[in-house]
Amino acid sequence: MEQLDYISLNVDKQNVITTNQAWNYGIIPKNVSDNEIGFYIDEAQLSDALHAELEILFGKTVSLESSPTEIIKKTLSKYYRKSKKEGVQKIELDASKAKDLLSNLVAEAKNIDSSDIHIEAYEERCRVRMRIDGLLVERYTIKKADYPALINKVKIKANLDISEKRLPQDGRIFFTDGGQKLDIRVSVLPTLHGEKVVLRLLNSDAAEIDIEQLGFELDDLKTYLDAVKRPNGIVLISGPTGSGKTTTLYATLKILNQEKTNILTVEDPIEYTLEGINQVQLKESIGLTFASALKSFLRQDPDVIMLGEIRDGETAQMAVRAALTGHLVLSTIHTNSAWGTISRLADMGVPPFLIASTLNTSVAQRLVRLLCKACKKAETFDSQMYPRSYKPTETVTQHMVAVGCDECYYTGYKGRKAIYEVIPIDFELANAIKEERFAPPKETENGPIKFLGANAFDLFKSGSTSIEEVYPLLLNSGE
Repeated sequence: MEQLDYISLNVDKQNVITTNQAWNYGIIPKNVSDNEIGFYIDEAQLSDALHAELEILFGKTVSLESSPTEIIKKTLSKYYRKSKKEGVQKIELDASKAKDLLSNLVAEAKNIDSSDIHIEAYEERCRVRMRIDGLLVERYTIKKADYPALINKVKIKANLDISEKRLPQDGRIFFTDGGQKLDIRVSVLPTLHGEKVVLRLLNSDAAEIDIEQLGFELDDLKTYLDAVKRPNGIVLISGPTGSGKTTTLYATLKILNQEKTNILTVEDPIEYTLEGINQVQLKESIGLTFASALKSFLRQDPDVIMLGEIRDGETAQMAVRAALTGHLVLSTIHTNSAWGTISRLADMGVPPFLIASTLNTSVAQRLVRLLCKACKKAETFDSQMYPRSYKPTETVTQHMVAVGCDECYYTGYKGRKAIYEVIPIDFELANAIKEERFAPPKETENGPIKFLGANAFDLFKSGSTSIEEVYPLLLNSGE
């Protein structure tokens, strides 16, 4: 065995035993053949009786190699993540035997806080990966012969055409687990060696989303709430896919959702449901686009309109028209910064004077992984670890680094937090937009603007996250 603080496992060895077996016996697979199976075993649990029990359990000759308890424990935490629910274990991925294969996959993903399931085929093997805290982790390999059956199970559940293997398909599955409803977005993509499926797990209930818990700084939150409480105008949130834009929008709608207010949304897909809000699912195949839905919305006497995304010039023009006629419009847009939204709208053909008169506030956001509170440790910080172009406003002599423990499954991180960049469009900035001066402003009437880089630096300085997590944001800092 290599002298590591844990035993390295590939996914094939990992799937030799279940999570329950691994923890119950304190064993880690070492080698497997037709007639023999070898394990590393916790030195505290090694006994002749256990050896005999394992041979009966696996029906093979079993060899055991004693290993320190700490190494076994760390390996178990890293590769055999326990579910929140007792009794849930890693599942059998033989499509001919597993009756509820898809349901088991979804249940496991939910129990380990995974946001996406990736089922993908390659020349020699197929695998299942799950995204946990923003990173993909390989969980299973699938026999090549079993792969088509699994894909067909997904297609049938999502009401897709199982005979169509040449074109991409999109669908939805409504899944119930223990009384909790999940809305699963399904995407099927033809690839070289077979169809790749991505299942996105959407928690359909927005009732528990609290805007004060998302990550806004107090001043930024006040500025943002001032913007969304105006009777008209546009509020745009920018950021890459998976940065939490939709969650922020729904936290906003939750505040605006009152008996006296008519709120309409058009989304692709509908990621949350909120009673009191009229939600429309985009269907481009029959002509129900963002722009066409928005035209209809204007005849529905709305107070607040939420568009899932501004993708093109027609949608942008319609959003501006809605804002000009006395409605509050909330939407997302793909740009790298809050100020970059201005030039993006201009590129879409919206005249700068209309942007200046309708845009209330522009927001950018990112999700940053937080260090595990149970195991992070302080180390001396070297300023050479900053990006070469970054100039910090304060000196940092110590920083917190990821370690890894049972609590975080030895990743060093647990949970994520959104960080924001909020730019309110005041009189001075509106004039700059009209004159097509699109350089990022340093301050507004409310004071200096705190860019994403500055908020990321504050999170790093406080010890909540690592320099590795905020490095990309410091590299592209607006300061």
